[in-house]
This record gives sequence, structure tokens and C-alpha cells, in this order.
Amino acid sequence: MSSATLAAASSAPEPTWQRPRGGGLRGLSFHQCLLAAFLLITALLGGAAAQAMFALEHVALQSREAAQDAASLSAQVQRLSERTVAMERSARQFLVLDDASLRERFQAAWADAKATQATLAGTLTEPASKQLFADWGRQAEAAWEVLQNPGPTRTRSTALRRLTPVFARLHGLNETLTEQSQRAVDRRSDAVLAELEQQRRLISALVLGAIALAVLLALGFGHWLLRPLAHVEAAIGRLGDNRFDEPVEVRGPADLRRLGRQLEWLRQRLATLESDKTRFVRHISHELKTPMASIREGAALLREGVAGPLTPDQTEIVRILGDNSAALQGQIEDLLRYQTLASNSAQLQRRATDLKALLARVVDEQRLLWQTRGLQVRIDAAACNALVDDAKLAIVLANLLANALRFSPPGGVIVLTLEQDDRKFCIDCIDAGPGVAAEDAERIFDPFYQGRNQAPGARRGSGIGLSIVREIVQAHGGSCRLLASDGGAHFRIEIPHAKTA
Repeated sequence: MSSATLAAASSAPEPTWQRPRGGGLRGLSFHQCLLAAFLLITALLGGAAAQAMFALEHVALQSREAAQDAASLSAQVQRLSERTVAMERSARQFLVLDDASLRERFQAAWADAKATQATLAGTLTEPASKQLFADWGRQAEAAWEVLQNPGPTRTRSTALRRLTPVFARLHGLNETLTEQSQRAVDRRSDAVLAELEQQRRLISALVLGAIALAVLLALGFGHWLLRPLAHVEAAIGRLGDNRFDEPVEVRGPADLRRLGRQLEWLRQRLATLESDKTRFVRHISHELKTPMASIREGAALLREGVAGPLTPDQTEIVRILGDNSAALQGQIEDLLRYQTLASNSAQLQRRATDLKALLARVVDEQRLLWQTRGLQVRIDAAACNALVDDAKLAIVLANLLANALRFSPPGGVIVLTLEQDDRKFCIDCIDAGPGVAAEDAERIFDPFYQGRNQAPGARRGSGIGLSIVREIVQAHGGSCRLLASDGGAHFRIEIPHAKTA
């Protein structure tokens, strides 16, 4: 590259990176956004866990209260039964012994029973329970009336007979209250179980919802954070393939957008350098053509004896000079041809083309060359029509065939196949040569690259034939690959079908 070009490239203004401005997530860096995503997901799952803990604590509290109420209710019912037995014993002893203290003991037991009933009434609030308490009170009043008017001592057996059904009914009422108390305990237990089941469903819904929302947040943040990385990777790939026509635009966190601006600056600078290089190569090639033509013309004049007869040694020197100047001029013309095709490869003139006929025409144009070398070219092609630039695609096929002819030994067979499906058509070229060395596979399409496996006795090529193939195929939106093969080189071209207007 000329010193002027280098100076122009080096004088390109350096970018000034500024901290991007923006609100919300756009103002955060990649690490900050990642931390925010983790914190948000953690808070979501932690909230669900906290709600579950509170719900379980509430159910546990209700269970403890229910157990305490059940124990208290059972104790109160048991106490009422005991007070009833104490009342009956005191009443019967009073009627037998006529001791006033026994009647007072009856009153104390009755008062205690009333207090117990009051406690039970706060728990057993059903109308049937209230009726039982009222009946119990009337029976106790009836027993008290008997004790207040027991009659003469000799006739108190009658009073005892009158007390028997009264206390029988009291014991029956106690049993009924016991049954109602058990039902109340069962209802409370059922209510606790129902509450537990409801809380279980709620917790399950919260956990599942939290997990689903966490997954959605993770996918959303992952897509939002990884998409810029994919753009960066794609941009670096385009720069590595010398494709500088598409601007680099990266969205997302602040640091990744800043990286995108750096890549855009790099793209512009590389595009400028590539343009300067192309211009320099074109100019220097044109400048070399004129003196090279003069050298060839002078060598031809010397060989023809215009300046006088030459000795055998002089004739050999002139021959070497003419052959090498012709080879050098051919390389200069190949270089100019590559620069022209590389510059115009993206400008396609698509038209409906019979690819099978195009392939046969390219093979026929080089028939003399492959027949002279004793080679066979076999075409295995199905009918295929596509919208392509037939002139540029003919150059692709001609370069692939020429490359195969150059490396195939005499008597070898070169196979060209053409296939298509609904999305694309494929062209394969398989030669009978030594193949491509494994260490050359990644760079075989690079401009001016010479592989290690060269055809014996042939002049080394310029290394631009496969580069031209790649440029034109990529302009069609396709790809060119080197496939693994047991013998010879296997190149495959895949070009998608162009949509009709």
C-alpha cells in the first residue's frame, strides 16, 4: 500500500467514546441488567415463599386454636357432667339425711354448673344448644323445688321418686350436649382442614405462578441481553468476511451499545482501508501493464533477431525473460479481473436461466482442455430453472471446473451434479485430485491463498479463482463450502431460489 494511502488511513479521526445517556434499563450496563434480572426473579420467588410461610403459619395458628377449643369444650362438658352427678348426690343425701349443708352443696354444684353452661353457650351457639341449656335449667329448677319442699321425713321417698326422672333427663341432656360438643369439634376440624386445603391451593397457585413468571422474566431478560451479543457476533463475522456494506447497530444495555459503536467505527475504517487498497491495486496494476508490455515486446524483438543474431545462450535468456514476463502480465490481469469482479459482484442482472443448459455450456467451452489432458467430465443434472445472473454464475462454474481440471491427474473423472428443492438449488463439483489439505480448508476461499497440495508440473495459480466464486455466490445470497471427501476436492454451492416480483 502506498504511503499516501497509509497516511490517509492513519489520519482517520479516532472515535470518542462517551457514556451513553438513557433512562430505565437502557442506561444500565450488561452486568447491572443481569444483576437486576437475578434480583427481580429472586424477589418474586422469595415473595411466593414468604406468602407460603405466612399462610402455613396462619393455618398452624388456627389448628392450635381449634385444638385448644376442642380440649376446653371437652373439659367443660365433662365438668358439667360431674356437677350434675354432684347435684344428684347432694340432693339424694339431703332427702335422706335432712342436712341443710347438703342442700347448700347442691346449690354450689348448681352454680358451678350454670357457670359451665355459660362457658359452653359461648361455644355452642346453635339454636338447638340454647334449647338444651334452657331445658337443663328447667330440670335443675324442678330439682330445687323438690329440695325446697321435701315434705315430712316419712314421705320423702316420694320426693326421691320425683327426683329420679329429673336427673335422668339432666343426664340425657348432658349426653346430648356431649354429642353436640363433638359435632362442634368436628365442624371446627373440618373448617381447619378446608382452610388448609384452600391455603394449599393458594400456595400451589402462587408457587406455580411465581415459577412461570420467573421463567418468563428469565426468557425475556435472556432474549433482551443475548440478542445484542448475537448482533455483535454477527457483526464480527461480517467484518471477518470483508463484508463492510451493512452498518453495525447493537441495541440493549449501555456497554453493549457502546461496543456496537466501536464496531461501527471499525467497520467504517476497514471499509476505507479496503477501498484504498482496491484503488491502490488497480492503479499499480495499470501502471505495471505498460512497462510489462514493453518488456515483452523487447524480448520478442530480440527473439526475432531484429537487433542481430543471438547466441544459443542469449536465445535461452530471452526465452526465460519472455515466459516470465508473460506469466507476470497474466497475474496482473488476473488481479485486475478479480478487483473488477469483486467490485461488481453485488450488482446482479437476474433472469430466468436453465441451469442444466448453463452447466453443459460451461463444460463444452472447456472441452478441448479436458480432452487434451485425457480427463472425463460427467454431468448429473436434473432440470432446474432459477432467477440468477447467468453471466456471473457461468464464471463461478468455469472457475470451479478449471480448478478441478488443474488438479485432476490424466484419466481422472470430474463429476458435476445439479439438484434442487423448494428452497434452493445445489451444484457439486468433485474432482479426482489430491484434495485440499486439512490445514488449508478454512482459508481455501481467501484471496491469493495458495494451498499446500499443488498440481504436479503446473504453474502456481493466482489464488483468486475460488475467491471470485465465493463473492458471486454470496451476492446471490448463497454459500460455497468445501465438503469432506475420501478422494479429491468436493465443493458445494447452495443458492436460494429468488422470489419473483
